[in-house]
Amino acid sequence: MSFKLVRPKPTRILVLNPNSSQSMTDGLEPIINSVDLGPSAEVHTFTAPKSSPASINDDEDIEASYNVAWTNFMNHDPEQWDCVLVACFSVHPLVKTIGSAYPEAAVTGIFEASVLAATSLTGRTGDKWGIITTGKFWEEHLTRGVAEYLGGKGAPNLGPNSPFAGVESTGLNASDFHHGVDPAVVTQKIREATLRLLEKGVGCIVMGCAGMAGLEETIRSAACEEKGERWAYETLHVVDGVRAGLVQVDQMIKDYKLRPRQGR
Repeated sequence: MSFKLVRPKPTRILVLNPNSSQSMTDGLEPIINSVDLGPSAEVHTFTAPKSSPASINDDEDIEASYNVAWTNFMNHDPEQWDCVLVACFSVHPLVKTIGSAYPEAAVTGIFEASVLAATSLTGRTGDKWGIITTGKFWEEHLTRGVAEYLGGKGAPNLGPNSPFAGVESTGLNASDFHHGVDPAVVTQKIREATLRLLEKGVGCIVMGCAGMAGLEETIRSAACEEKGERWAYETLHVVDGVRAGLVQVDQMIKDYKLRPRQGR
């Protein structure tokens, strides 16, 4: 008689924050707990050590956070994870590096998951979609990232027929959303960016920073003032990258990559 494993153990998902802000990681927990992944999934978080930037604001921060987070990820039994979600809204090299090193795991970033979610939500309605982000640096970085991720070359066509309406920045850093800046200032900055996107005719807004987790209501409130309560709460789509990413990696592992693992 022999034994055969038919149903593997619960799926283990890692939400990896490549910056060193523990408060930002903690701010993701309500979003993580709001996603119905079923009883077979357990979610862990990881915050990069203090040698990583506290807030990722430019190319140098992306590179520094990559070096620190990758080294620490490799030092903590990386093969234990079925899914890895990189919680930095950027074209972060961790996504490709981890995905290439562990092809049996489901790996994506909150940027990639958000682009897929936004294009799916607007593809059936013909609406436009856009991104609200932090500093000015991200406008070009994310615009180029959207073009490359969707298979284009250079900046996507931002003309009247493009479904991508572009990126609007708030002038804040990722760490500003949860400490150090008056909440009233944060609300006003997000409101202004929301209104600029609404002027471009968007029906879907992507929150382009992990630090914006939990600020969906601020966007809907601004939309309510401009377009009315029913449109803001029943028609407008607001994409949270962490929620979109968790749903995506969980579905990836269920549909395509689920396999039994030994030794756990």
